[in-house]
Amino acid sequence: MNSIAFPLVIAVANLLAEPIFPGEAWEPKTPAQVGLDATALKAFSDYVGGRGCVVRHGCLVYTWGDAAQRGDVASAAKPVYAHLLFKAIEDGKIVGLDEKIVKWEPRLADINKSLGFKDRDIAWQHLATQTSCYGVADKPGSAFCYNDWQMALFFDTLFLKVYGATHDTVDEKVFRPLLADPLGCQDEPTMMAFGKGDRAGRLAISPRDFARFGLLYLRKGDWNGKPLISAKHAALAVTSPLPNSIPRSEGNAAEMLTGQRSIGSQKVPDNQTDHFGSYSFLWWTNGRDREGTRMWPDAPADAFGAFGHGGPRALVVIPSLDIVVSYNDAKLEGWASGKENPTNRAMKLLVEAVRKE
Repeated sequence: MNSIAFPLVIAVANLLAEPIFPGEAWEPKTPAQVGLDATALKAFSDYVGGRGCVVRHGCLVYTWGDAAQRGDVASAAKPVYAHLLFKAIEDGKIVGLDEKIVKWEPRLADINKSLGFKDRDIAWQHLATQTSCYGVADKPGSAFCYNDWQMALFFDTLFLKVYGATHDTVDEKVFRPLLADPLGCQDEPTMMAFGKGDRAGRLAISPRDFARFGLLYLRKGDWNGKPLISAKHAALAVTSPLPNSIPRSEGNAAEMLTGQRSIGSQKVPDNQTDHFGSYSFLWWTNGRDREGTRMWPDAPADAFGAFGHGGPRALVVIPSLDIVVSYNDAKLEGWASGKENPTNRAMKLLVEAVRKE
């Protein structure tokens, strides 16, 4: 067989092969068995630090530290909120992304009179893209404002009002039956990482369990033949970055609901970062910012991920390489944007671990 045809046959065979999913445990394979270089993976994990795992072709092929240790993933939890929002739409609990939040939180109708009661117009689409401008003076949809007051409003409205849970019951009524249990999570993840009285909605999960969630989106919402979310919504979630025409909020504070809690930051107003042309339904994608710089220039263009605390807690998916990576307590500080950010450097090392056929 000539040298051109042989890789083509392998590629076709891979396309025809039945996709692998973990059962009670991940199916283990060596890096070499899935076309990865173990020495290069060691260089990747040494650079990242902490603890984590690499999954390729649905198999667990490399771990470092304790990949079974559960821990808070901070803002990397946000795509789980988006997932359960799409699930609520598919189950008929919510009409659609354009449904107004005031239907579920009537008090929004009465705040910010001087700004034309702007919060009456907040829709699920805005909360799920951090364009609600809740807590700042901009009108919903007019600017990007990454803030933790908004995310607490999102969490409490979705889980407590739409799903009818409480902070005491959100794991057993929503998170476990709709996501963690169908994925077969091994290490008892919880949405009450610090308990119900401390930033309820923070996700504590192990790297190997978080990798299951990444594999679900790599497989376009399918889990071993059963759609946990439609392929349409799974694709929408990770391929719809905000356009660079949407500016970052100027951060002028506006009225919030009485008793409004935050899911993290206590800063008012909270306006943590730009979207860099790469924010898609609470996932980060490999888009381009206003200067044309790609988020992770040394990674494939289809890469997407979730990041917490600016980089140390992460879930990364690279569909074109059939790879999922999850890590926590990493040494990385910075996930965006350009060649010099540590997350890009880590992705470069990961890509270099893929053996060329």
